[in-house]
Amino acid sequence: MNVVRCLARTSLALVITVTTAAAEPSDPESAVRRLVRANAEKDLPTLSRMMAHDADIISYGVAGRKYVGWPELEQGMKEEFLNALKLEIPIHELKVWTKGDLAWYAMELDYIRYVADGAGLKQTVLPMRETGVLERRDGRWQLLSWHESFRSAQLSGPLLSPSSGSSTGTGKNTRVSSDIDLSGEWEIIEVEDDKRYKATFDRNGHGPYTQHGGRFTTSSITNRLWQGTWHQPGNDREGGFEVLLSEEGTQAKGIWWYSRVGTQKNIPPREHGGTYHWKKITR
Repeated sequence: MNVVRCLARTSLALVITVTTAAAEPSDPESAVRRLVRANAEKDLPTLSRMMAHDADIISYGVAGRKYVGWPELEQGMKEEFLNALKLEIPIHELKVWTKGDLAWYAMELDYIRYVADGAGLKQTVLPMRETGVLERRDGRWQLLSWHESFRSAQLSGPLLSPSSGSSTGTGKNTRVSSDIDLSGEWEIIEVEDDKRYKATFDRNGHGPYTQHGGRFTTSSITNRLWQGTWHQPGNDREGGFEVLLSEEGTQAKGIWWYSRVGTQKNIPPREHGGTYHWKKITR
């Protein structure tokens, strides 16, 4: 009886091994599509199997995130899978190039995440661009390194229409419309991570906020387009922001980005950052 059970288990193991091997993508494009599907399905075992675990591999996500090695990336994905109740990741464009056992790709996709919002779900659509490198190891295509950013045209286009340009500097002077009073306490929401903190502005839009000892400096407000810079001495980062005020001037939606992270300077504006929702709490 024990021999029969042993043979049965061995046969089952062989079937599972053969099935898994047969399911492995045979070309790099299929591998990229399988990785994206595994991400949307929160399939961490498949992601782990199809991504290299080299300790010195570096990859870059949005909002300035840097992952060194597999453990950091795995932890980041676990946190995202817990925070998002549902993910959808449709691919809009994918191009793959291959040379021998190496392949590289460029891809545009939407990262659609759903989080709890009372009794329902709140949807956030993040237009993304991603590039990466794969290597064929022991007959299997594995993702080595990748870099993702927001599609800048999508991020900046809708906000730039009220103004002829945007400011990414650290200007000290303001060009604020006289009929807009920004003074009071505002709730600042970083949409992608559902991170919330508070800012206290004077009427011209300058003031501190409760995140790493940060401070906002407004450079201009024209036709409700509010532009300026932020600085966080607590984690040695700075960048810009651009939000569009509501008609009543009590809410604003837009984007933020990095211009410097520590000693890394000259980061292209609007390439690495996220989405802002601001709400005025008190006057």
